[in-house]
This record gives sequence, structure tokens and C-alpha cells, in this order.
Amino acid sequence: MTNILTVDVEDYFHPTEVQRSAGSSAWDSLPSRVEHATSIVLDLLAGAQVRATFFVLGWVAHRHPALVRRIAAAGHEIACHSFSHSLVFALSPQQFRDDTRQAADAIAQAAGSPPRAYRAPSFSITGRSLWALEILIECGFSTDSSIYPVRHDRYGIPGRPAFPHLIPTPSGPILEIPPAAVPLTPRLNAPAGGGAYLRLLPFAYLAAAIRLLNQHHQAPACIYVHPWEFDPSQPRLASGALSRLRTYLGLRSMPRKLARLLRSFPFDSMTRVCPADAQYPVSPISPPHGA
Repeated sequence: MTNILTVDVEDYFHPTEVQRSAGSSAWDSLPSRVEHATSIVLDLLAGAQVRATFFVLGWVAHRHPALVRRIAAAGHEIACHSFSHSLVFALSPQQFRDDTRQAADAIAQAAGSPPRAYRAPSFSITGRSLWALEILIECGFSTDSSIYPVRHDRYGIPGRPAFPHLIPTPSGPILEIPPAAVPLTPRLNAPAGGGAYLRLLPFAYLAAAIRLLNQHHQAPACIYVHPWEFDPSQPRLASGALSRLRTYLGLRSMPRKLARLLRSFPFDSMTRVCPADAQYPVSPISPPHGA
């Protein structure tokens, strides 16, 4: 089974853990490293002859349009990662709509065509922000990859399906492709999607999770990485022991781990593995009682 590889294209100062100490007002004054870091990922993918889906931050597309064109020219799918990397549940519906449209416009201008897949910063479409799915449909998106079916202190909706499925909304259905998580019980999934899980956990754990999803559950694993995870020389801006651990531990191992992953399993872009017009199970979702 072919799995899905995704890259969330953001600079080292965009992650949620970093924004607590370096907010958006400082971004223009910080030296950008996103082109350098993304080049490392592109070279690894080219060497393995693998295409991926790049969820580009609109802020990056606006300031580095040539980078977006380079990614597209290499045969990768261009998707949307919001404009300002704001957590969806911290925005009003109108603020989210404005941010999404601004991001889609910036990406379309850089890539030459509008993005159709979306991923929220820090997987922040949760039980508090399910209204965002309807807005995504209204903004022209057909696919989302924002709902992590795990329990986490900031994101996730435990018990949601760990396989691609359709979610009905008042504006029509949207295809949800969750980051890789392994079902342990009907209400408990173990995260295995990449990012910090790839950096901090043994490679054998991720490999076993992918095999379990592929063979037992007949589902592709959707893996994600960030360019800044391949740049150990980046400035260390996150503060606090937990934030620094989540953000910086294991950076030097990422090129080696990704190269091994690409040798061990077949990968392709999201749309090629899960086209929006294919048949998928429907899994309705409702806000928590009292929301």
C-alpha cells in the first residue's frame, strides 16, 4: 500500500511552541531559513524519487513565491497551511475565513493554481472549532488533514477514524485524511504521524505503526514533517523545557530517519493516494454536548 508524505512548509519561528516567545510582530525582523531547510527536504525526496504534498503557509508563499514554484516544478502537490499559523480554535469564524482566503490567494499567486487541501496549524480543528470544516468547503477546499484522532494537551479528537473518510457539513462533504494514528481500542488511537513523534520515538515504532495501518486496517499512513526539523543550526527561540524538547530534540536525526522511511515504505502525494472523487466511508461528527 502506498502511504502519504506531507511537508508543513513554515519557518523556524512559526511553530506554536515558538510563538509563545517570538510572536508574529517579530517575524519580519528575523532571518528566514525556510528556503535552506526546504531545499534539504526537496533533495531527500528527489533522491528517493518520491512526491509529497507540501502544506505551505500563506505567509511563506507571499514572501517566498519562488520557493513555492520550485516545489511545484519538482512535481509535488501544493496545499494550504493557513496564512498566519494561528490556532483555529483561537479565531472567530470570520477571522478563520479571512485567514484562509488570504492564504489561498497567496498560494495561488505563487503556484499558479488554488490549493484544494488544507491543514490547520497544530491540528487545531478540534471539538471547539468544527465550524471550520464548513468554511473550508465554502473557500473551495475539498480535502482536510487537520483532525488528529488522538488525545493531546492542545489538539486532537480522540476516537475519530484513523483512516480517510468523508465528514458531512452544511455546505457539503469534506474528505478528512488524518495524520497516522494506530487504533488500539474503539476510543483510543496511538499517534504515529511524524513530526516530534518521528524525532523523539524509535524508528521501529513508526515502522510498526505504518505496517499495522497498511496490513491490518488497510489504510495509508499519512506522515508529516516540517522543513525546520532538518535545520539543526536554526536559532533556538522556544522557551520552557517542554517546548524546547518538543521543538528541538532529535533535529540531527531527521535527514537519516526520513531517508530510511523513504527506503522502507512507498510514499506519494495526498491527492494521488486519496483522490477527492473516490469512494470513502462517511463518518459524521458533531460538536461536544453543550458546545
